[in-house]
Amino acid sequence: MAPAAGSRARALWRACNALMAGFFALAAFVQVNDPDAEVWVVMYAIPAVLTLLVGLNPLVTGNFLWKSASAVHMAVCVVWAVGLAYHFLLHTQQNILHEEEGRNPIGGRIQLALAIAIVLFPFISWIYVYTNKEMQSSWPTHCKTAI
Repeated sequence: MAPAAGSRARALWRACNALMAGFFALAAFVQVNDPDAEVWVVMYAIPAVLTLLVGLNPLVTGNFLWKSASAVHMAVCVVWAVGLAYHFLLHTQQNILHEEEGRNPIGGRIQLALAIAIVLFPFISWIYVYTNKEMQSSWPTHCKTAI
């Protein structure tokens, strides 16, 4: 990659991290009216801080504390996801929205394009969900008072 392309790619990676940090922070913020907000705010705030730190200084991923926090959070999320999947298999309702719980060596440019798509997907999904009136009609009450 040419030097200008390299600095542009670094800027895009940092922007992706900043956007994801913003997304996770927003996700944490909208949990405040949830019945178990303290759990969800922490679960979203941790990746918000971790991704913000990577956006500010990509070399932070080599830090022992960053690695440890990231690994512990991922392990908790995996265990939690398996538990939720089991719960959903046993107790699913007609509409899943009524349930509360609800690095790849393929080349630098492709990896960056995938990262950008992954970063934009939650924002596009969020906008779609919040502008879809039909979907909003089936939301639980506490979700209707969020942003």
